[in-house]
Amino acid sequence: MRYRLTFITGVAVGYVLGARAGRERYEALRKGAQRVAQNPAVRNTVETAAVNGRAIAGKAAGRIGDRLPGSVAGRIRSLREQRGADEDDWGTSNT
Repeated sequence: MRYRLTFITGVAVGYVLGARAGRERYEALRKGAQRVAQNPAVRNTVETAAVNGRAIAGKAAGRIGDRLPGSVAGRIRSLREQRGADEDDWGTSNT
């Protein structure tokens, strides 16, 4: 799925950059992309993927924490201190 999405994105970017269709077609593509991005199902999927990704990354960092270079471990520690464990601003937008 990732490769398909990458391919579709590449085709869309190539079309926009190389097309001679003019500003009208560009605006139509942009509005279509905005509609997709504002779709509640898409937003929920992105939100779920982000939460799951953070959870998996946290578990992985916990498992290999003693094998990480000091600079990486320090950065992870500082990020955890900046953001509380329960604090999560994903999905709290009023847009």
